Amino acid sequence: MSEKLYAWLLRLYPSRFREDYGEEALRLFRDRARDERGFFPRLRLWLDLFFDFTISLPSEYFHVPAPRVAPLVPRRLHGFPALFVLEDASPRPGALAIGGLLSLVALSSCWASLSSVRGRETPSASQFAGVPDGYKSSHSESRPAAPSVAASDGNRAPTQPGWLDPAQRKRIVDNAITNLKEHYFDRDAAQKMADALAAHEKRGDYDTVADPAAFAALMTQQMREVTPDRHLTFDYFQEPLPPQPSAQTAAVSPQYREAMKQQNCTFEKVELLPRNIGYFKLNSFPDPEVCRVAAMAAMTYFNHADAVIFDLRDNRGGSPEMVQLIGAYLFDHPEYWYNPRENTTEQSWTRSPVPGSELADKPVFVLTSARTTSAAEQFSYDLKMLRRATLVGETTAGAAHSGVFHRLDDHFGMGIPEVKAINPYSANDWAEVGVEPDVIVKSADALDAVVKLARSKLQKK
Repeated sequence: MSEKLYAWLLRLYPSRFREDYGEEALRLFRDRARDERGFFPRLRLWLDLFFDFTISLPSEYFHVPAPRVAPLVPRRLHGFPALFVLEDASPRPGALAIGGLLSLVALSSCWASLSSVRGRETPSASQFAGVPDGYKSSHSESRPAAPSVAASDGNRAPTQPGWLDPAQRKRIVDNAITNLKEHYFDRDAAQKMADALAAHEKRGDYDTVADPAAFAALMTQQMREVTPDRHLTFDYFQEPLPPQPSAQTAAVSPQYREAMKQQNCTFEKVELLPRNIGYFKLNSFPDPEVCRVAAMAAMTYFNHADAVIFDLRDNRGGSPEMVQLIGAYLFDHPEYWYNPRENTTEQSWTRSPVPGSELADKPVFVLTSARTTSAAEQFSYDLKMLRRATLVGETTAGAAHSGVFHRLDDHFGMGIPEVKAINPYSANDWAEVGVEPDVIVKSADALDAVVKLARSKLQKK
Protein backbone atom coordinates (compact mmCIF):
# COMPACT_ATOMS: atom_id res chain seq x y z
CA MET A 1 0.00 0.00 0.00
CA SER A 2 2.79 2.46 0.92
CA GLU A 3 4.70 1.77 -2.29
CA LYS A 4 1.57 2.26 -4.42
CA LEU A 5 0.90 5.58 -2.71
CA TYR A 6 4.47 6.71 -3.30
CA ALA A 7 4.28 5.63 -6.97
CA TRP A 8 1.08 7.65 -7.35
CA LEU A 9 2.76 10.73 -5.81
CA LEU A 10 5.63 10.42 -8.29
CA ARG A 11 3.10 11.01 -11.07
CA LEU A 12 2.84 14.61 -9.87
CA TYR A 13 6.36 15.22 -11.22
CA PRO A 14 7.00 16.17 -14.86
CA SER A 15 7.30 13.29 -17.30
CA ARG A 16 10.99 13.99 -18.02
CA PHE A 17 11.75 13.67 -14.27
CA ARG A 18 9.87 10.37 -14.02
CA GLU A 19 11.74 8.99 -17.05
CA ASP A 20 15.15 9.90 -15.62
CA TYR A 21 14.68 9.24 -11.89
CA GLY A 22 11.40 7.37 -11.34
CA GLU A 23 12.84 3.85 -11.06
CA GLU A 24 15.71 5.00 -8.84
CA ALA A 25 13.32 6.87 -6.51
CA LEU A 26 11.09 3.80 -6.17
CA ARG A 27 14.09 1.60 -5.41
CA LEU A 28 15.28 4.01 -2.72
CA PHE A 29 11.80 4.06 -1.18
CA ARG A 30 11.68 0.23 -1.09
CA ASP A 31 15.08 0.09 0.65
CA ARG A 32 14.08 2.58 3.32
CA ALA A 33 10.66 1.02 3.82
CA ARG A 34 12.28 -2.39 4.30
CA ASP A 35 14.78 -1.13 6.88
CA GLU A 36 12.66 1.43 8.76
CA ARG A 37 9.93 -0.64 10.35
CA GLY A 38 7.72 0.27 13.25
CA PHE A 39 5.54 3.30 13.86
CA PHE A 40 8.17 5.97 14.58
CA PRO A 41 10.68 4.95 11.85
CA ARG A 42 7.83 4.80 9.32
CA LEU A 43 6.55 8.20 10.49
CA ARG A 44 10.03 9.66 10.03
CA LEU A 45 10.18 8.21 6.51
CA TRP A 46 6.94 9.88 5.46
CA LEU A 47 7.93 13.19 7.06
CA ASP A 48 11.15 13.11 5.04
CA LEU A 49 9.15 12.43 1.88
CA PHE A 50 6.70 15.22 2.66
CA PHE A 51 9.48 17.81 3.01
CA ASP A 52 11.15 16.50 -0.13
CA PHE A 53 7.90 16.82 -2.11
CA THR A 54 7.37 20.33 -0.76
CA ILE A 55 10.79 21.51 -1.95
CA SER A 56 11.49 19.48 -5.08
CA LEU A 57 8.07 19.39 -6.78
CA PRO A 58 7.79 23.15 -7.50
CA SER A 59 11.46 23.39 -8.46
CA GLU A 60 11.07 20.66 -11.10
CA TYR A 61 8.28 22.57 -12.83
CA PHE A 62 10.19 25.87 -12.78
CA HIS A 63 13.45 24.22 -13.88
CA VAL A 64 14.12 24.51 -17.62
CA PRO A 65 16.33 21.74 -18.92
CA ALA A 66 19.27 22.69 -21.08
CA PRO A 67 18.66 22.17 -24.80
CA ARG A 68 20.25 19.13 -26.33
CA VAL A 69 22.89 20.09 -28.86
CA ALA A 70 23.92 17.79 -31.67
CA PRO A 71 27.41 16.49 -31.19
CA LEU A 72 30.17 18.23 -33.08
CA VAL A 73 31.78 16.29 -35.91
CA PRO A 74 35.50 16.21 -35.24
CA ARG A 75 37.76 17.37 -38.05
CA ARG A 76 41.35 16.43 -38.57
CA LEU A 77 43.94 19.16 -37.95
CA HIS A 78 46.94 19.19 -40.27
CA GLY A 79 50.10 18.00 -38.56
CA PHE A 80 48.34 16.31 -35.60
CA PRO A 81 47.68 12.55 -35.17
CA ALA A 82 44.06 11.44 -35.28
CA LEU A 83 42.08 8.29 -34.43
CA PHE A 84 39.45 6.82 -36.72
CA VAL A 85 36.73 4.29 -35.86
CA LEU A 86 36.28 1.39 -38.26
CA GLU A 87 32.64 0.99 -39.16
CA ASP A 88 31.73 -0.97 -42.27
CA ALA A 89 35.17 -0.98 -43.87
CA SER A 90 37.42 -3.97 -43.23
CA PRO A 91 41.17 -3.56 -42.67
CA ARG A 92 43.45 -4.46 -45.57
CA PRO A 93 45.15 -7.94 -45.49
CA GLY A 94 48.57 -6.32 -45.38
CA ALA A 95 47.65 -4.30 -42.28
CA LEU A 96 46.33 -7.44 -40.55
CA ALA A 97 49.54 -9.35 -41.34
CA ILE A 98 51.80 -6.60 -39.96
CA GLY A 99 49.64 -6.22 -36.85
CA GLY A 100 49.74 -9.95 -36.19
CA LEU A 101 53.52 -10.08 -36.59
CA LEU A 102 54.04 -7.18 -34.16
CA SER A 103 51.72 -8.82 -31.62
CA LEU A 104 53.73 -12.07 -31.76
CA VAL A 105 56.99 -10.19 -31.20
CA ALA A 106 55.55 -8.31 -28.20
CA LEU A 107 54.09 -11.49 -26.68
CA SER A 108 57.41 -13.36 -27.08
CA SER A 109 59.29 -10.51 -25.38
CA CYS A 110 56.87 -10.50 -22.40
CA TRP A 111 57.18 -14.29 -22.00
CA ALA A 112 60.99 -14.11 -22.03
CA SER A 113 60.93 -11.33 -19.39
CA LEU A 114 58.61 -13.29 -17.11
CA SER A 115 60.76 -16.42 -17.43
CA SER A 116 63.86 -14.43 -16.51
CA VAL A 117 62.20 -12.96 -13.40
CA ARG A 118 60.87 -16.36 -12.32
CA GLY A 119 64.34 -17.88 -12.61
CA ARG A 120 65.81 -15.28 -10.24
CA GLU A 121 63.28 -15.82 -7.41
CA THR A 122 64.49 -17.17 -4.07
CA PRO A 123 62.42 -19.60 -1.99
CA SER A 124 59.06 -18.03 -1.07
CA ALA A 125 58.04 -17.07 2.46
CA SER A 126 55.25 -15.21 4.23
CA GLN A 127 55.32 -11.52 4.96
CA PHE A 128 54.14 -9.51 7.91
CA ALA A 129 50.36 -9.74 8.36
CA GLY A 130 50.20 -6.12 9.55
CA VAL A 131 49.53 -4.06 12.65
CA PRO A 132 48.11 -4.79 15.14
CA ASP A 133 47.53 -8.38 14.23
CA GLY A 134 51.07 -9.71 14.39
CA TYR A 135 52.69 -11.66 11.63
CA LYS A 136 52.37 -14.74 9.50
CA SER A 137 55.06 -17.38 9.93
CA SER A 138 56.78 -19.23 7.15
CA HIS A 139 57.39 -22.48 9.01
CA SER A 140 55.47 -25.57 8.03
CA GLU A 141 52.46 -26.52 10.14
CA SER A 142 53.46 -30.18 9.92
CA ARG A 143 56.83 -31.76 10.54
CA PRO A 144 59.31 -30.31 8.03
CA ALA A 145 60.63 -32.35 5.18
CA ALA A 146 64.33 -32.78 4.59
CA PRO A 147 65.98 -29.75 2.94
CA SER A 148 65.53 -29.82 -0.82
CA VAL A 149 69.19 -29.03 -1.41
CA ALA A 150 71.96 -29.98 1.03
CA ALA A 151 75.62 -29.13 0.82
CA SER A 152 77.90 -32.12 1.18
CA ASP A 153 80.40 -29.93 2.98
CA GLY A 154 79.03 -27.72 5.73
CA ASN A 155 81.78 -25.16 5.20
CA ARG A 156 81.12 -24.83 1.48
CA ALA A 157 79.54 -21.57 0.30
CA PRO A 158 75.79 -21.75 -0.45
CA THR A 159 74.94 -22.70 -4.02
CA GLN A 160 71.88 -20.44 -4.29
CA PRO A 161 71.56 -16.67 -3.70
CA GLY A 162 70.13 -15.97 -0.26
CA TRP A 163 71.06 -19.34 1.22
CA LEU A 164 72.80 -19.65 4.55
CA ASP A 165 76.50 -20.09 5.25
CA PRO A 166 77.88 -21.56 8.52
CA ALA A 167 78.58 -18.15 10.10
CA GLN A 168 75.02 -16.98 9.44
CA ARG A 169 73.52 -20.15 10.90
CA LYS A 170 75.59 -19.90 14.07
CA ARG A 171 74.68 -16.22 14.55
CA ILE A 172 70.97 -16.94 14.09
CA VAL A 173 71.04 -19.89 16.51
CA ASP A 174 72.85 -17.78 19.12
CA ASN A 175 70.29 -14.97 18.75
CA ALA A 176 67.42 -17.46 19.06
CA ILE A 177 68.88 -18.91 22.27
CA THR A 178 69.30 -15.43 23.77
CA ASN A 179 65.71 -14.41 22.95
CA LEU A 180 64.24 -17.64 24.30
CA LYS A 181 66.01 -17.25 27.66
CA GLU A 182 65.02 -13.58 27.93
CA HIS A 183 61.39 -13.68 26.81
CA TYR A 184 59.71 -17.09 26.98
CA PHE A 185 57.23 -17.11 29.87
CA ASP A 186 58.39 -20.50 31.22
CA ARG A 187 62.03 -19.94 32.22
CA ASP A 188 62.77 -23.63 32.87
CA ALA A 189 61.39 -24.66 29.48
CA ALA A 190 63.29 -21.81 27.84
CA GLN A 191 66.57 -23.07 29.28
CA LYS A 192 65.87 -26.63 28.10
CA MET A 193 65.09 -25.41 24.57
CA ALA A 194 68.21 -23.24 24.56
CA ASP A 195 70.35 -26.21 25.64
CA ALA A 196 68.81 -28.41 22.93
CA LEU A 197 69.47 -25.85 20.16
CA ALA A 198 73.04 -25.36 21.35
CA ALA A 199 73.58 -29.13 21.33
CA HIS A 200 72.20 -29.45 17.78
CA GLU A 201 74.50 -26.66 16.63
CA LYS A 202 77.54 -28.20 18.33
CA ARG A 203 76.89 -31.63 16.75
CA GLY A 204 76.70 -30.03 13.30
CA ASP A 205 73.04 -30.88 12.75
CA TYR A 206 72.58 -27.63 10.81
CA ASP A 207 75.67 -27.95 8.61
CA THR A 208 73.79 -29.35 5.61
CA VAL A 209 70.80 -27.00 5.89
CA ALA A 210 71.38 -24.06 3.56
CA ASP A 211 67.77 -23.39 2.55
CA PRO A 212 66.54 -20.65 4.95
CA ALA A 213 62.89 -21.78 4.89
CA ALA A 214 63.91 -25.38 5.70
CA PHE A 215 66.19 -24.08 8.45
CA ALA A 216 63.30 -22.14 10.03
CA ALA A 217 61.06 -25.22 9.90
CA LEU A 218 63.76 -27.38 11.49
CA MET A 219 64.36 -24.90 14.31
CA THR A 220 60.62 -24.75 15.05
CA GLN A 221 60.43 -28.55 15.14
CA GLN A 222 63.38 -28.87 17.51
CA MET A 223 62.00 -26.29 19.96
CA ARG A 224 58.62 -28.04 20.01
CA GLU A 225 60.24 -31.40 20.63
CA VAL A 226 61.28 -29.96 23.99
CA THR A 227 58.15 -27.88 24.67
CA PRO A 228 55.06 -28.67 22.54
CA ASP A 229 53.92 -25.03 22.39
CA ARG A 230 52.22 -24.36 19.06
CA HIS A 231 52.40 -20.61 19.68
CA LEU A 232 56.20 -20.75 19.61
CA THR A 233 57.53 -20.22 16.07
CA PHE A 234 60.78 -19.62 14.26
CA ASP A 235 60.10 -17.71 11.05
CA TYR A 236 61.82 -16.88 7.78
CA PHE A 237 60.82 -13.92 5.58
CA GLN A 238 61.99 -13.54 2.00
CA GLU A 239 61.72 -9.74 2.02
CA PRO A 240 63.90 -7.78 4.50
CA LEU A 241 62.19 -7.10 7.82
CA PRO A 242 61.78 -3.56 9.12
CA PRO A 243 63.92 -2.59 12.13
CA GLN A 244 62.64 -3.73 15.52
CA PRO A 245 60.99 -0.77 17.31
CA SER A 246 63.07 0.44 20.24
CA ALA A 247 59.92 0.61 22.38
CA GLN A 248 56.35 -0.51 21.93
CA THR A 249 53.89 2.32 21.42
CA ALA A 250 50.13 2.32 21.60
CA ALA A 251 49.77 5.35 19.34
CA VAL A 252 47.75 4.86 16.16
CA SER A 253 49.46 6.16 13.04
CA PRO A 254 47.82 8.88 10.90
CA GLN A 255 48.02 6.50 7.93
CA TYR A 256 45.99 3.89 9.79
CA ARG A 257 43.38 6.47 10.79
CA GLU A 258 43.04 7.65 7.21
CA ALA A 259 42.81 4.08 5.88
CA MET A 260 40.03 3.24 8.34
CA LYS A 261 38.20 6.42 7.39
CA GLN A 262 38.39 5.55 3.70
CA GLN A 263 37.34 1.92 4.30
CA ASN A 264 34.52 2.63 6.77
CA CYS A 265 36.54 0.76 9.42
CA THR A 266 36.41 -2.30 7.10
CA PHE A 267 32.72 -2.69 7.93
CA GLU A 268 31.55 -3.71 4.47
CA LYS A 269 27.85 -4.28 5.19
CA VAL A 270 25.56 -3.39 8.09
CA GLU A 271 22.02 -4.19 7.04
CA LEU A 272 18.79 -6.02 7.76
CA LEU A 273 17.95 -9.03 5.59
CA PRO A 274 14.39 -10.25 5.05
CA ARG A 275 12.74 -11.75 8.12
CA ASN A 276 14.44 -9.04 10.20
CA ILE A 277 17.83 -10.80 10.30
CA GLY A 278 20.79 -8.53 10.99
CA TYR A 279 23.81 -8.97 8.70
CA PHE A 280 27.22 -7.58 9.71
CA LYS A 281 30.08 -8.21 7.25
CA LEU A 282 33.32 -6.95 8.77
CA ASN A 283 36.66 -7.64 7.11
CA SER A 284 38.82 -6.90 10.16
CA PHE A 285 38.51 -5.98 13.83
CA PRO A 286 39.90 -2.43 13.74
CA ASP A 287 41.49 -0.56 16.63
CA PRO A 288 38.78 0.76 19.00
CA GLU A 289 40.70 4.01 19.38
CA VAL A 290 39.75 4.77 15.78
CA CYS A 291 36.57 2.76 15.17
CA ARG A 292 34.81 2.44 18.55
CA VAL A 293 31.94 4.75 17.56
CA ALA A 294 31.41 2.97 14.24
CA ALA A 295 31.32 -0.43 15.98
CA MET A 296 28.89 0.78 18.65
CA ALA A 297 26.63 2.29 15.97
CA ALA A 298 26.62 -0.98 14.03
CA MET A 299 25.72 -3.07 17.08
CA THR A 300 23.02 -0.59 18.13
CA TYR A 301 21.54 -0.83 14.61
CA PHE A 302 20.87 -4.54 15.22
CA ASN A 303 19.04 -3.94 18.51
CA HIS A 304 15.63 -4.69 17.06
CA ALA A 305 16.76 -7.53 14.78
CA ASP A 306 15.44 -11.02 15.55
CA ALA A 307 18.83 -12.66 14.84
CA VAL A 308 22.33 -11.49 13.88
CA ILE A 309 24.82 -12.91 11.36
CA PHE A 310 28.51 -11.96 11.62
CA ASP A 311 30.23 -12.58 8.28
CA LEU A 312 33.95 -13.18 8.96
CA ARG A 313 34.74 -15.06 5.75
CA ASP A 314 37.13 -12.31 4.58
CA ASN A 315 38.22 -11.15 8.03
CA ARG A 316 42.01 -11.24 8.44
CA GLY A 317 42.09 -10.37 12.14
CA GLY A 318 42.90 -7.17 13.99
CA SER A 319 42.51 -5.86 17.51
CA PRO A 320 41.60 -8.21 20.41
CA GLU A 321 40.10 -5.16 22.16
CA MET A 322 37.61 -4.70 19.31
CA VAL A 323 36.81 -8.43 19.42
CA GLN A 324 35.91 -8.13 23.10
CA LEU A 325 34.00 -4.86 22.60
CA ILE A 326 31.68 -6.39 19.98
CA GLY A 327 31.35 -9.66 21.88
CA ALA A 328 30.18 -7.82 25.00
CA TYR A 329 26.90 -6.88 23.26
CA LEU A 330 25.90 -10.55 23.04
CA PHE A 331 25.72 -11.31 26.80
CA ASP A 332 23.64 -10.11 29.73
CA HIS A 333 26.45 -10.76 32.24
CA PRO A 334 30.29 -10.68 32.18
CA GLU A 335 31.87 -13.67 30.42
CA TYR A 336 35.50 -14.77 30.44
CA TRP A 337 36.95 -13.88 27.03
CA TYR A 338 39.95 -16.05 26.21
CA ASN A 339 42.82 -14.22 24.48
CA PRO A 340 46.04 -16.23 23.95
CA ARG A 341 48.08 -13.03 23.58
CA GLU A 342 47.38 -11.65 27.07
CA ASN A 343 47.75 -12.77 30.65
CA THR A 344 44.52 -13.45 32.51
CA THR A 345 43.44 -10.37 34.49
CA GLU A 346 40.19 -8.69 35.50
CA GLN A 347 40.21 -7.15 32.00
CA SER A 348 39.69 -10.63 30.55
CA TRP A 349 35.92 -10.49 31.17
CA THR A 350 33.48 -8.81 28.80
CA ARG A 351 31.90 -5.52 29.86
CA SER A 352 28.45 -7.09 29.76
CA PRO A 353 25.69 -6.14 29.86
CA VAL A 354 26.14 -3.18 27.52
CA PRO A 355 23.62 -0.47 28.48
CA GLY A 356 20.77 -0.36 25.98
CA SER A 357 21.73 -3.57 24.17
CA GLU A 358 18.88 -5.96 23.41
CA LEU A 359 21.00 -8.66 21.72
CA ALA A 360 21.78 -10.91 24.69
CA ASP A 361 18.93 -13.33 23.94
CA LYS A 362 18.98 -13.14 20.12
CA PRO A 363 20.28 -16.07 18.00
CA VAL A 364 23.80 -15.41 16.70
CA PHE A 365 25.49 -16.96 13.66
CA VAL A 366 29.10 -16.60 12.49
CA LEU A 367 30.26 -17.27 8.92
CA THR A 368 33.82 -18.59 8.60
CA SER A 369 36.20 -19.64 5.82
CA ALA A 370 39.80 -20.74 5.37
CA ARG A 371 40.60 -17.00 5.10
CA THR A 372 39.25 -16.25 8.59
CA THR A 373 42.37 -15.42 10.57
CA SER A 374 43.72 -14.53 14.02
CA ALA A 375 41.43 -12.11 15.90
CA ALA A 376 38.49 -13.30 13.79
CA GLU A 377 39.30 -16.81 14.95
CA GLN A 378 39.35 -15.62 18.55
CA PHE A 379 35.85 -14.17 18.10
CA SER A 380 34.63 -17.43 16.54
CA TYR A 381 36.37 -19.66 19.09
CA ASP A 382 35.12 -17.84 22.19
CA LEU A 383 31.52 -17.65 20.97
CA LYS A 384 31.61 -21.35 20.06
CA MET A 385 33.12 -22.38 23.41
CA LEU A 386 30.56 -20.25 25.26
CA ARG A 387 27.79 -21.85 23.16
CA ARG A 388 26.61 -18.39 22.21
CA ALA A 389 26.81 -18.71 18.40
CA THR A 390 26.41 -21.24 15.61
CA LEU A 391 29.40 -21.31 13.26
CA VAL A 392 28.69 -21.98 9.58
CA GLY A 393 31.22 -22.38 6.76
CA GLU A 394 34.78 -23.71 6.62
CA THR A 395 37.50 -24.43 9.20
CA THR A 396 39.46 -21.24 9.85
CA ALA A 397 43.12 -20.58 9.04
CA GLY A 398 44.61 -21.60 12.39
CA ALA A 399 46.68 -18.46 13.01
CA ALA A 400 46.69 -17.68 16.72
CA HIS A 401 49.67 -15.25 16.55
CA SER A 402 49.93 -15.21 20.34
CA GLY A 403 53.71 -14.87 20.42
CA VAL A 404 55.41 -11.49 20.59
CA PHE A 405 57.54 -11.07 17.49
CA HIS A 406 61.31 -10.67 18.01
CA ARG A 407 63.48 -9.78 15.04
CA LEU A 408 66.72 -11.80 14.83
CA ASP A 409 68.15 -10.31 11.63
CA ASP A 410 66.94 -9.03 8.25
CA HIS A 411 65.13 -12.26 7.36
CA PHE A 412 64.54 -14.27 10.55
CA GLY A 413 62.40 -13.71 13.61
CA MET A 414 60.66 -15.58 16.42
CA GLY A 415 57.18 -15.60 17.85
CA ILE A 416 57.68 -16.06 21.57
CA PRO A 417 54.73 -16.28 24.01
CA GLU A 418 55.62 -14.01 26.91
CA VAL A 419 52.52 -14.71 28.99
CA LYS A 420 50.44 -17.80 29.77
CA ALA A 421 46.73 -17.15 29.31
CA ILE A 422 44.24 -19.47 31.01
CA ASN A 423 42.10 -21.42 28.57
CA PRO A 424 39.21 -22.93 30.55
CA TYR A 425 37.57 -24.43 27.46
CA SER A 426 40.12 -26.90 26.07
CA ALA A 427 43.77 -27.93 26.25
CA ASN A 428 44.47 -26.33 22.86
CA ASP A 429 43.02 -23.38 21.02
CA TRP A 430 42.91 -22.74 17.27
CA ALA A 431 46.68 -22.42 16.69
CA GLU A 432 47.58 -24.32 13.48
CA VAL A 433 44.34 -26.36 13.52
CA GLY A 434 41.74 -23.61 13.11
CA VAL A 435 38.21 -23.37 14.48
CA GLU A 436 35.87 -26.01 13.09
CA PRO A 437 32.35 -24.75 12.31
CA ASP A 438 29.20 -26.37 13.66
CA VAL A 439 27.76 -26.57 10.14
CA ILE A 440 30.34 -27.32 7.44
CA VAL A 441 29.57 -25.87 3.99
CA LYS A 442 31.63 -24.23 1.27
CA SER A 443 32.47 -20.61 1.92
CA ALA A 444 30.62 -19.45 -1.21
CA ASP A 445 27.41 -21.19 -0.04
CA ALA A 446 27.65 -20.21 3.61
CA LEU A 447 25.46 -17.09 3.48
CA ASP A 448 22.52 -18.89 1.84
CA ALA A 449 22.90 -21.76 4.29
CA VAL A 450 22.96 -19.54 7.37
CA VAL A 451 19.96 -17.49 6.25
CA LYS A 452 17.91 -20.70 5.88
CA LEU A 453 19.18 -21.86 9.27
CA ALA A 454 18.27 -18.54 10.92
CA ARG A 455 14.78 -18.51 9.40
CA SER A 456 14.18 -22.07 10.56
CA LYS A 457 15.27 -21.22 14.08
CA LEU A 458 13.09 -18.11 14.21
CA GLN A 459 10.03 -20.04 13.02
CA LYS A 460 10.40 -22.40 15.97
CA LYS A 461 10.37 -19.58 18.52
